[in-house]
This record gives sequence, structure tokens and C-alpha cells, in this order.
Amino acid sequence: MSHHQPPANRSRFPRKTRGWTWPLDGAGWILALAALACLGGAGEARAAGPAKPNIVFILADDLGYGDLGCFGQKKIRTPNLDRMAAEGMRFTAHYAGSPVCAPSRCVLLTGRHPGHAFIRDNREVQPEGQLALPAATVTLARLLQQQGYATGAFGKWGLGAPGSEGAPLQQGFDRFFGYLCQRLAHNHYPAYLWDNDRRRPLGNPVFSAHQKLPAGAGTNDPAAYTNFVGREYAPDLILEQARRFVRENRDRPFFLFVPTTIPHLALQVPEDSLREYLGQWPDPPYAGGKSYLPHYSPRAAYAAMITRLDREVGRLLSLVQELGLDERTLFIFTSDNGPLYDQLGGTDTDFFGSAAAWRGRKGSVYEGGLRVPLVVRWPGRVPAGATAGRVTGFEDWLPTLLELAGAAAATPKDIDGLSFAPTLRGESQAERPFL
Repeated sequence: MSHHQPPANRSRFPRKTRGWTWPLDGAGWILALAALACLGGAGEARAAGPAKPNIVFILADDLGYGDLGCFGQKKIRTPNLDRMAAEGMRFTAHYAGSPVCAPSRCVLLTGRHPGHAFIRDNREVQPEGQLALPAATVTLARLLQQQGYATGAFGKWGLGAPGSEGAPLQQGFDRFFGYLCQRLAHNHYPAYLWDNDRRRPLGNPVFSAHQKLPAGAGTNDPAAYTNFVGREYAPDLILEQARRFVRENRDRPFFLFVPTTIPHLALQVPEDSLREYLGQWPDPPYAGGKSYLPHYSPRAAYAAMITRLDREVGRLLSLVQELGLDERTLFIFTSDNGPLYDQLGGTDTDFFGSAAAWRGRKGSVYEGGLRVPLVVRWPGRVPAGATAGRVTGFEDWLPTLLELAGAAAATPKDIDGLSFAPTLRGESQAERPFL
């Protein structure tokens, strides 16, 4: 485009160029050039991508390394997580923060390894909850909150009793819905859930998640197990609230933390999901002899719980795409520790190969108790179909996510985690020196 002024006799007549119309006097040319410069700048901003991606972090509960199709599972269907892996990156040497629930979550949220983390075990607080994180704890949620993120946790907390300084609203989360107590989360049909700091009653009868089939009841009769279910399945309600959080915060960066209760015992799943697996293999009933609730088809129940979780992951993926946020959203899926040792509560991890090739189970510091599946998806940022063998751990998430959010300088100096953001971007990165 020329910078000279056009002839005076044409100055009052408009000309259309690239959809814009302006009078061709001197001021018009200046405005036109400024507009085109702004358009060029906007294009560059779009190409560079957002400085603060949305983060969706889904944490399964007691899911084994081998429980997903993309990690070799042959019996349990996980099409949405397999799609995530095909469109993103699998990590084959990722380690949970601990082989049990609460300390693993503490490592994840604080960036401190188990030797430095405050929560060391699943210590109970009566009548409800676990040992609380101290008030001054610097958590990933609090650091992202300081970067302008909306923060929400939906699922199982386990890091502080109701009203304690460790409750999620006191640890950097704007919104919470789910179980504050891990022990109460053993029942997927609870009498209530926590909605922020208030109890929300549910339409479920009150019953213990640890009981046996009544004497004389027929173990092969599904009707004998009807007292171990309710009307409102907590994992469904929790994920519904998680989707609502995404909709409500679509116009700002958000950190959605989903520490689901699936597939932790007890074995409970709605019938529509159970039917997908009934009769597919020999499935002797579990009468409740090794703790947790009985089930007439325990193998089918375990598989159905994981497939139902996979369905919920698919719904979150679809929602993010529907809202036009796909290229701005980082999806992470992993597990808090390895699978249960066989037969507890009716589980059969040997049958499913839940621990894959690794020895040890939940509670063990062998690989099977700590090595967990990890899938990360971020279109245009994380290479599709990639596999990373770099050793990474839960303590690494805090510095990694801060770096991806453009806030690496906000990373506390006294943590143990090391950022693996370069690996996620497909760049070469030196091996982690120590885990």
C-alpha cells in the first residue's frame, strides 16, 4: 500500500479494501494503516497462543498402570483416554507422590517429596476427615490463584477435616464439591457431599461401605445386593459440578482439579454401566469377606467403574471443544497410586493386569505401588502421539504448571520438584538427577 496522499478530487469518495471502507484523505490513510497494524498484531498474538492455559487435572484413585487401553489394557474399554493419548503424550515412568492417598495428594499440591511433605500417611481425624494441611502451606492452587486463575476441586480431598485450616477453600481453591473425608468416600452412594463448606444432603439411604452379605442370602442373586446402592451416584454428581465450573469460568483461565474416587472401593456402579460387562468372563460373586461391600459381579463392576470414568473424561473434552477452548486447555490424567492388592473388596488386579509388569500394589514402594499412567493433551503445544520415558514425579507438577502458565518466577525456591515443561513441549531435556 502506498503512503502518499491520493488526489484531492477523490478524497470524499470511499474505497473498499479487504472489507474495510474509509475516505481517502490523509487522516483516513493514517487510520487505515493503524487498523491494519492492529490486525497484524492480533494475528501474531493468536499464533503465539495464550500465556495462561486452562488446566484440567484428573486424578484417578487406585487406578493401575495397566488399567488403560493406551497402556496395554485388553479387557477394560477406555476410548476417550486412548484418544487423549493419541492426541497427546504418554509418560511411561511417572511416579505418584506416595503409595497411599493423602500423602500422594500432598506431594502433588505442594511440590515437596514425601520426605519433606507435611502429610505422611492417611491419619484419621474423628468424626470426619484426615490430618489437615497447615494454614501457611503454599499450594499449587494458591499459586495459580495469585496468577489470576479460577480454581476448583471436585472429588476426594483427604487433606483436612470440615472447618479445619486444611479444607480446600483454605488452601487456594475458590470452589469445592465432593468428599472432604477419604473414609466416607468408600461409599459412592453417600448420604451427603460437601458443597464448598456446607453439607448437601443426597437422596441415598444411610449404610456402611464395610459389610457382608446377610447370612442365608443367595450370592448369585442380584436382588440380594440391592441394599448396597442408592439413587444418586456421587461420581456423576461431582463431574456434573466440574462441568458447571468450566462453563462459569470459560472467559478466564481456570485450574480444574478432579481427584475422582474411581476406581477406589467399594465396587459400586450404576446398572447401565455394569451391563456393558456382565457375562463377558467368569465372574464369581464377592460376599464381603475381605472388607468393603459385596458385589454379585465384581470383575464387571471394576471394569464398568473405569469405563464410566472414561466417559466422564470424554464429556469434559467435548465441553471444552464446544466452548471453543480446546487449543487453550491442557488436559492431564494420572492416578494417585497403584492398584489394590488382589481380592481386597472383591478386586482382581491380576485378572486385569492392573499393575502391568510391575511388582507391588498400593501401599508398596515397589514399582506397582508408585508407577502410574500419565496422559497429557494440549493441541498444538504437546506433540500428538508422543511417548516420554523421562522419570517424573508428582512433586514436579507445581513447577511445571507454573512454567506453562508463564509464571515460572513464582515457583517457591524450597520445593523438591523440577519442571518438565520442555519435555511436554517436545524439546530435549536432561534426565532427572534424583527422584
